[in-house]
Amino acid sequence: MNIDSIPEAFSVALRLKIISSLVSASKTFNELREMTQATQGNLSVQLTKLETWGYITSDKVIEKKRTKTTYTLTDFGLTQFEEYVALLQAVLDRHV
Repeated sequence: MNIDSIPEAFSVALRLKIISSLVSASKTFNELREMTQATQGNLSVQLTKLETWGYITSDKVIEKKRTKTTYTLTDFGLTQFEEYVALLQAVLDRHV
């Protein structure tokens, strides 16, 4: 990854918050909403984009007659995030 080809997944702050939140463990929709302070609609749109691009997966189960969706960072998503962080670190290292 280089500075002129940063993936679109990292171009919106909410997407970065989502990916960062999923690095350590899977999270439910409600947990992500609380962590990011995003509206349900905006969070849903960004989660759909990240899933479409292969950065995350979702698992839906019925719990107490309600759908509970849990999101997990994929290996691809983690690798891309690590490359993005390394790129940012390289930029900082050159300018410090």
